[in-house]
Amino acid sequence: MITLGVRDLARAVRFYEEGLGFPRMESPPEVAFFTLNGTWLGLYGREALAEDARVSSEGSGFESFVLAHNVHSEAELDEVIAQAARAGATVVKQPEKVFWGGYSGYFKDLDGHLWEVAYNPHFWVGRRREGVSP
Repeated sequence: MITLGVRDLARAVRFYEEGLGFPRMESPPEVAFFTLNGTWLGLYGREALAEDARVSSEGSGFESFVLAHNVHSEAELDEVIAQAARAGATVVKQPEKVFWGGYSGYFKDLDGHLWEVAYNPHFWVGRRREGVSP
């Protein structure tokens, strides 16, 4: 499970549920859970999550991790980046062919969490395989 600390829970829920179309699970009011393909996403107030971990909630710059979303085609990747931008995300790297032979782009969500959207024609993640559903 991935849990993100967010500054405004209601705003973040709208971004992920309405903007990106993530399916929301029933959850208590102080947290929101979404089902993803093979895992879950949890949104929790940034201050409360930092307090729970006993760390400072202040942060800036690159936070040393990137969430990745793999898709089935370059066209799907372009649409996911466009969808994120329409929902209020900041596109930080337009989709492009990359050195490893795939195609990728990056956006930051409303709280600055960095997401890579990638299409990898050389690896089964994000690519349909015969007899395997996505």
